[in-house]
Amino acid sequence: MADATRTAEPLHPLYRAEQVRELDRRTIEKGVAGFALMQRASAAAWQALRARWPEARSLTVLCGAGNNGGDGHVLAALAAAEGLAVQRILLKEIEALSGDARRAADMATAAGVGAVPWTTSMALEGDVLVDALLGTGLSGEVRGAFREAIAAINASDRPVLAIDIPSGLHADTGAVLGEAVRASATVTFIGDKLGLHTGAAGDHVGEPLFRALGVDAAAEADLVPAAERLEVGLIEAWLAPRARTAHKGDCGHVLILGGAPGFGGAALLAAEACARLGAGKVSLATAPEHVTASLVRRPEVMVHGVRGAADLGALPDQADVLAVGPGLGQGSWGQGVLQAALAAGKPLVVDADGLNLLASRFAGPARDDWILTPHPGEAARLLGCSAAEVEADRPAAALALRDRYGGVVILKGAGSLVAGPSGLAVCACGNPGMASGGMGDALTGMVAALLAQGLPAERAARLGVLVHARAADLAAAAGGERGLLAGDLASYARILVNPTAGEGDAVATR
Repeated sequence: MADATRTAEPLHPLYRAEQVRELDRRTIEKGVAGFALMQRASAAAWQALRARWPEARSLTVLCGAGNNGGDGHVLAALAAAEGLAVQRILLKEIEALSGDARRAADMATAAGVGAVPWTTSMALEGDVLVDALLGTGLSGEVRGAFREAIAAINASDRPVLAIDIPSGLHADTGAVLGEAVRASATVTFIGDKLGLHTGAAGDHVGEPLFRALGVDAAAEADLVPAAERLEVGLIEAWLAPRARTAHKGDCGHVLILGGAPGFGGAALLAAEACARLGAGKVSLATAPEHVTASLVRRPEVMVHGVRGAADLGALPDQADVLAVGPGLGQGSWGQGVLQAALAAGKPLVVDADGLNLLASRFAGPARDDWILTPHPGEAARLLGCSAAEVEADRPAAALALRDRYGGVVILKGAGSLVAGPSGLAVCACGNPGMASGGMGDALTGMVAALLAQGLPAERAARLGVLVHARAADLAAAAGGERGLLAGDLASYARILVNPTAGEGDAVATR
């Protein structure tokens, strides 16, 4: 089994906007002037722009009010000093600015940068556009001239650098507040923001670039990160090499319960993914008509045809971990099998119709020994709200599910979230090719396999999400996003959980 005590590299911390503002305030209190921080931020953004678009000869910088607009003004001055033509567009007239923002605007003017007020008829002239419209303090829907400017940026077909956050994206939730800039890259400062890594962020952030500006957020022990970002390096850190004397009994026994009559594919996908992630033994309890397909597809899986819960017999007792839900259905077959799984007293991974039945028929006390893996629709049913409400604040929904149901919760979707005893973790891997049937079933099998090999539930969930998403990225890199199938992931996932193998060797495992 895996060494559950093995330490890992620190995860990348993510903060809420209010926490970053507090970090900013404390830094200023320690003697770093606010305008000096603004200059550091603008210099970092300018360096990122030059590194990414070295051929650019002109910029359009759209400046709002406050410090975000101030960053844009200083960047405009830096660009002009290096000989670029700069179009500076004002969403807030200079005379109405105050403090560091006014100082920054005056700096750009002194550098010879012209300034024109925003109008809907103006052309955005730069080779690259810089979004310095709205910062992380935005909480309500974008309206008026700011919304018009954001729409013009998105319609321009020019590369866009967003400063600190794409304007219109919520810094804490990743939700779009009416209209949000679709950036090619985003440079964020002091503390990385949770909202840049989940929800709609994938369509708006582009390449995320974090610059600390000399601020050590980790030194502020009372500012606990809102979440942690899962890094690929954790796979090797959390999976110790197996002992040379290991045998299948050391590597755990998973029982997959699913595949009601007519719904066998999901359970087969879960079972195969479970075997590829290293479970010592994988059993599958499914409707009798699916047994032949399982034997043909993956004879290493010990398949049992069951007409209902009464046919399960001692199967749950013989397993270390139960995974219930893929292809379960919500009829009598699925209800009986889920009831048996809940009563077995074994660690559980619950997905798909297992979750829908929990919401509709099997509501009960929270449990510490299960991992729930809902997508937004299933999460909404479990919480008694709408999927739109879940997506409007994914971090809050994940934490609410964990508070209500206990254990560990994986809220799937772009920027999947894992809520457990240690708090939130977010997975930045994954791609749109995963929008196809069976992906969640593969994840269920992977998480169950890691749990059976001795990883604590929270670590098994975090690692399963990371391996699943990264495997999808490797598969997409090899063959494209469109047409990516859940069954493609298992071979790439096997390479990832064997870090001494090269990622390019995945084809050999098919």
